[in-house]
Amino acid sequence: VQFVESGGGLVQPGGSLRLSCAASGFTFSSAGMSWYRQAPEKERALVASISPTGGLTDYTDSVNGRFIISRDNAKNMVYLQMNSLKREDTAVYYCIRASYRTYGDDWGQGTQVTVSS
Repeated sequence: VQFVESGGGLVQPGGSLRLSCAASGFTFSSAGMSWYRQAPEKERALVASISPTGGLTDYTDSVNGRFIISRDNAKNMVYLQMNSLKREDTAVYYCIRASYRTYGDDWGQGTQVTVSS
C-alpha cells in the first residue's frame, strides 16, 4: 500500500492550489479516502474525507466552503482543491485510506503547502 502526494508549494494568501494523491496496493474504488495535514508543532489533523464512490464528502469546519475533495477511481487518484488559502493552512498535507488504522497503512511523505506573502 502506497500513497504519493504532490502539488504543494508556496502560495500567497487568497491563492489556490490543487493537491494530488496517487494510491496503490489496495482496491481503491472500495475505499474511503482522507486528506490530513500537520502544521508545525501541531498534531496531524483530518481535513477532508470522501466516500468510495465520491458521493459523500466531509470537511473540517476550518476548510468547509474553501476546499473540495474529489477522486478518480479509474486512475486511483484523490485530489484536494484548496481555494482562498490562509496562512493557517500552512502544513504538510497527507492522503491516506480512511480506514488506515484498521489496515495499518503507512503514511506517505506528504506535500508541503506554505501560505505566505
